[in-house]
Amino acid sequence: MMDWKSLPAFLAVARQGSLRAAGEQLGTTHATLRRQIEALETRLGVQLFRRGTAGLQLTAAGRTLLPQALEAEDALLKGFNAVQGLDREASGRIRLSADPMTAHFLLAPVLAEFSALYPEIDIELQLSFGIDSIENLETDVSVRHMAEVDEDVVGRKLFPLSIGIYAARDYLDRALPSAGPKGQGLQWIGYGSEPELLSYISESPFPEARVRHSIQDPEMHLHLARAGAGLTVLAAWVQVRFPELQQVPGTALDNRRSTWVLLHHDLRRVRRVRLFVDYLCAALMERRADFIGG
Repeated sequence: MMDWKSLPAFLAVARQGSLRAAGEQLGTTHATLRRQIEALETRLGVQLFRRGTAGLQLTAAGRTLLPQALEAEDALLKGFNAVQGLDREASGRIRLSADPMTAHFLLAPVLAEFSALYPEIDIELQLSFGIDSIENLETDVSVRHMAEVDEDVVGRKLFPLSIGIYAARDYLDRALPSAGPKGQGLQWIGYGSEPELLSYISESPFPEARVRHSIQDPEMHLHLARAGAGLTVLAAWVQVRFPELQQVPGTALDNRRSTWVLLHHDLRRVRRVRLFVDYLCAALMERRADFIGG
């Protein structure tokens, strides 16, 4: 394999005519340059320089190599110039991950506004209730709702995300008056065996309400609750968007989670990502009342 450090060493000595002057040009020592030149000569099996009265002079092999080395140097410089400053450009692609509920109902207008301001920046939106890894470069920026961040990433903690128990107003008007003291006669829309959601039921004022169905999608819970199918656990902002829903009387909001915007350490200096994260955080802070609820 070619040791590319030997290319600038060879060119510097060819231009300067001495190891010491070439070392000063490259900011290294003449001893280091000597080792690099000797390693290159060993690899090629030829002598590239010989000492003369005017210093180090190219041999015939060195003169043959010189134009090829200059061509390679020129190609590298063109490559460097082509990419230099790209991370300072307000253009390119950003991979964003978020849960579908947040994206559909709260992020869509924010992304539309940002896209109008920065027409050269494109968003690749990944919707999942799972967590894409920032450390493993599965996403660039992530909007998450969690108590703590356990990845080695850059994070901005914005505000609490309130979770509560909700149902349609007409369902509560119809079912609550005749419900038993522990919720007998009411029904929950079930999330299946998810432990955290089951704990909401057992710790709620309605632990003996019947749990029906097994539906993993919170957006389907939202629509079923709006249609009067029973009680469910949702983010508090749903009441702002859907006034037919009501926080169930006698229940409290859970504020253990917060809304975070996370990104990889290496992306802090990338201008398009920094512009997007700054805009996203400011826009979400303007909408913080929707997230907090109550």
